[in-house]
Amino acid sequence: MWEAEKCNLCGECLVRCQYVDFDQDKAVSEIRELMAGRPAEILKECVTCCACNEYCPTGANPFDLINRLQEVHQSLPIPEKMRKFMDAGGTMPSAVIGGDASKPVLSLCVMDPALPPGAVGGRMFDGMTVAKGGEYFCYLGYVHIGMDSPLKAHAQEFIDRLAGLGAREIVFLHADCHAMLNKMPEYGIDVPFKATHLIEYMRDYVKAHPDQVSPLNRRIAYQRPCASRYSPEIEPVLDDLFERIGVERVERTYDRESALCCGGLFSRIYPDRIKPLMAGNLQDAVEHQAEAMVFLCPLCMATLAKGAHAQNLKPIFITQLVRMALGELPFP
Repeated sequence: MWEAEKCNLCGECLVRCQYVDFDQDKAVSEIRELMAGRPAEILKECVTCCACNEYCPTGANPFDLINRLQEVHQSLPIPEKMRKFMDAGGTMPSAVIGGDASKPVLSLCVMDPALPPGAVGGRMFDGMTVAKGGEYFCYLGYVHIGMDSPLKAHAQEFIDRLAGLGAREIVFLHADCHAMLNKMPEYGIDVPFKATHLIEYMRDYVKAHPDQVSPLNRRIAYQRPCASRYSPEIEPVLDDLFERIGVERVERTYDRESALCCGGLFSRIYPDRIKPLMAGNLQDAVEHQAEAMVFLCPLCMATLAKGAHAQNLKPIFITQLVRMALGELPFP
């Protein structure tokens, strides 16, 4: 939620943005325009990576203001096909695959069709009830087509359907879902179950079962998804997980707060701007001697897998990586 009283007009959020070239004066001018509700230039230039919320030193959440005004002014030239794709999320067939009621439920959102082989299975997930499909769609993806209102409109419904599973704890495979849960306080909605990030769940599993882990001794580049900007508290947990499975997350230019969006949507809208950054992201991983590109978001993986292969980077979904350390899957 945008908190105007926290903004001190330092301009840091837009000066640090990797998709525009604003100096401090330009950045401050843009923020003033935004605060007045006017169609500032950044509304059309923003690729909805959410990074400015992390860049803001006072916690004012400028992306939330940008995103709201993108919808007000219809700033982004979103293809109708993409809008229909997003609208279809809530209508996808749903299913609940029953499991052991004493275990947490695993929510796949609508990501099941996009998951690579072997993403869900093995000892970590054995016996868990699995919920998937449109009834468990989180709606956070709408921010990427410049729309903020669907999140609030569907927030209570999202929580009610998850609560209807009757679970004390739900593990969210999709980073967007966990990000949506982190937005519930701003909507005044209580969450009546423990919401666990996939990374937390896997870290806790390998921590509890060190005897099952064979360190991989691999160097990987991590593709941090945009939704992780809403859950920065997960970053140290991820580092702990990597350490426990013997994986080195290479220190590179485009990671952590400086991570780049995968470019899945905006490479279609602004190809001349975005495709060179996508190539630079992969080249950055190569230059830092990564053996693989590890993904938390299935859609990021679908977007960058072909390019990763071309650079001799093995694209691996994060659950696959942990299962490799557990001896359940081979390292490719």
